[in-house]
Amino acid sequence: MTSELLDRARAVLRETPVVDGHNDLPWAMRAQVGYDLDALDLAGDQRSRLHTDLDRLGAGGVGGQFWSVYVRSDYAGDRAVSATLEQIDFVRALTERYPDRLRLAFTADDLEKARSEGRIASLMGAEGGHSIDCSLATLRALHQLGVRYMTLTHNDNVPWADSATDEPAAGGLTAFGVEVVREMNRLGMLVDLSHVSADTMRDALRVSEAPVLFSHSSSRAVCDHPRNIPDDVLARLPENGGVAMATFVPKFILPAAIEWTLAADENMRAHGFHPLETTPAAKDCHRAYEAEHPRPVATPATVADHLDHMREVAGIDHIGLGGDFDGTAFLPSGLDDVSGYPNLIAELLHRGWSEADLGKLTWHNAVRVLRDAQSVAADLQRTRKPSIATIAQLDGPAAA
Repeated sequence: MTSELLDRARAVLRETPVVDGHNDLPWAMRAQVGYDLDALDLAGDQRSRLHTDLDRLGAGGVGGQFWSVYVRSDYAGDRAVSATLEQIDFVRALTERYPDRLRLAFTADDLEKARSEGRIASLMGAEGGHSIDCSLATLRALHQLGVRYMTLTHNDNVPWADSATDEPAAGGLTAFGVEVVREMNRLGMLVDLSHVSADTMRDALRVSEAPVLFSHSSSRAVCDHPRNIPDDVLARLPENGGVAMATFVPKFILPAAIEWTLAADENMRAHGFHPLETTPAAKDCHRAYEAEHPRPVATPATVADHLDHMREVAGIDHIGLGGDFDGTAFLPSGLDDVSGYPNLIAELLHRGWSEADLGKLTWHNAVRVLRDAQSVAADLQRTRKPSIATIAQLDGPAAA
């Protein structure tokens, strides 16, 4: 990429920085140092251990970050809820530790204020409905603590919704799943449809009264992986008002990487690691496997191919970026960490994207979808009380 294009890309990002839909730094900090910011100071250069630190966020032109307060989907019940609370506690500690660089954000206005101050707006998203343990009161508590989206599932089904990477059980959303979506709409919590099955996506779009979000999912037509979004779902986003944020995870964007990743995951299990583990020992295991089995390498052009298609199907007002940094072992060359966004923007400039369209992709669409969800919630709260329904009432005693 030419220096001229990179200079133009950085200028775009100074004017309209990236609101990234998904970064797993909180879980990486839990796994590596038990959340100890003295042991791993993000004001320093942490490229040997993480995809993310404050200087690289600045270099990447990131102005808003949804920090994922993810917990693994094999966590269940009270353990899942407690671990999610610990993740939330870390994000709050993170923003308090670096108040000159980060600003805790809950609303679209907070995003705009952080931008005007030159700080990075820090929002939270819960990754997986197991974090609420089938409790709408717990959902409300997470919202009160600042969580502004919830991904309905992670890699495994929840009792009320099917995941993209599990065997179908509910056929989409159950009656309780519908109630979860309705309550999220009432709260102003974005319904995140990354990780869910295509049927769950379609059910949620049918039910949701507010715009939905895909915090880190790309195009299934470009790369046929179940984690990606089918064209019929993308085509429904203009009517819904939602935003699909393209991810950078190679196995979701590069067809040749799918089979390689399955084999690499099996190697991780054989050595006693969870495939999603990102501790130094786990990364060493990945690197050793890669040394013997070179992996197919994605690039910013790979991501741009997805964005071109997503723009064609959903429209420029309904796409964004959700890298999944610190939530994956491998990333595209040129998007190796959070400082890489200028490389992607330069690629899109090379393809003829206008600066106005790039501003929508990076900033305006994300701010608008959050603002619209807040507006819907304000209207619903005038007429709808908090739901006290239970899964046993709606899906039957066997589901509880």
